Amino acid sequence: MSFSVSSPATVIDLFCGAGGLSLGLRHAGWRIVQAIDSDRSAVETYRNNLGDDVVQAEISAKTVLCDSLLIAGGPPCQGFSSAGLRKNGDGRNSLVKVFATLIARYQPRAFLFENVEGFLTAEGGARIVDLLGTLLSAGYNIHLRKINAANYGVPQHRKRVIAIGGLGWQPTFPEPICHARGMPGASRSFRHLPPGPSLAEALRGLPKPSKEPPGVPQGHFETPLSSVDADRISRLEIGQTMRDLPGALRHKSYQRRAYRRVMDGTPTDKRGGAPAGLRRLRPDEPCKAITGAARNEFVHPLKDRFLTIRECARLQTFPDDFEFFGSSTEQSTLIGNAVPSLLAEVVGAHLLKELLAEPARADGGKLLSFIPTMAEGMSPILARVTQQVHTLFGGASPSDVQLPLWV
Repeated sequence: MSFSVSSPATVIDLFCGAGGLSLGLRHAGWRIVQAIDSDRSAVETYRNNLGDDVVQAEISAKTVLCDSLLIAGGPPCQGFSSAGLRKNGDGRNSLVKVFATLIARYQPRAFLFENVEGFLTAEGGARIVDLLGTLLSAGYNIHLRKINAANYGVPQHRKRVIAIGGLGWQPTFPEPICHARGMPGASRSFRHLPPGPSLAEALRGLPKPSKEPPGVPQGHFETPLSSVDADRISRLEIGQTMRDLPGALRHKSYQRRAYRRVMDGTPTDKRGGAPAGLRRLRPDEPCKAITGAARNEFVHPLKDRFLTIRECARLQTFPDDFEFFGSSTEQSTLIGNAVPSLLAEVVGAHLLKELLAEPARADGGKLLSFIPTMAEGMSPILARVTQQVHTLFGGASPSDVQLPLWV
């Protein structure tokens, strides 16, 4: 499916970052009419790859300059992410309210929201209430679910929260297109579907990385190793992590990080152990979730080196001709924070197909489904948040939705 630049399928991308969401939506047939982000390196990257319809600004009613069929975006996730220390009251968390308020004001026919799984339990569920309360009151029919990007063709186990909504019509949630391998429980789900791509498949065809930047393709160069990192990496077998190394070789922050996740209900040392730190990846499975720190933590499955910036971009489904700007650290952060373009394409194509089919009118202000996990159990805080959401807004639960979970 493709559209000319005059396509009526218009979208505004808020908090656009490097442009992974816009790139995927463009491939799905949408026309980007405006993108906004406050980060200089993000805007420079977006402009050089996707065009001039990008504004460097803080997002507000004053900076959204036009109407569109779809408003999409993912408010900055660092305030929610378990990859960093969570902080109640983090100013970035309130941007969820800004996002929802702008949708309610401009009333596009559809919206698309993406965020990290920590969004579900942030501040005891307050940010879910910000999003759902505002948009249900504005008349949107909404699905909110946690998904694994690996089920949508991304070569990476990336758990994310996706919300989609329709104004005056009821969207359906996009179905997975493949089953994932290599994560507890993942291989049991959607087994009637073909397997998704592995890390080895995603990196196939890349040349040997250069020793110095910028590399060919851009970003494909090795990070120099200290003597201690070289020692650590040489000892790691496929699938092993820092916990498999002698204590003297573990990072000093390793044990401290093991205990940081207690208060918000995510895994503690008794429920999953310390974070992996260094990890030698498995070639025959989807990669673990790419973060801004991946090029300093993820070890190539067959070579004694970290992943390159370009390999991280490949695993986020950016094409090789997509160039990133800023310092190496800024580029890694842009890639780690991005929406995988393939995930955006699958979800965007689903929404556009339904909209072009002229869906029947439907009353608004309904939570069509709220599925915060596919696991059989929940952490105590997630259970409380789930009960709160169903009490306030209703919404189908996993047991109410017919999904081929363990076929």
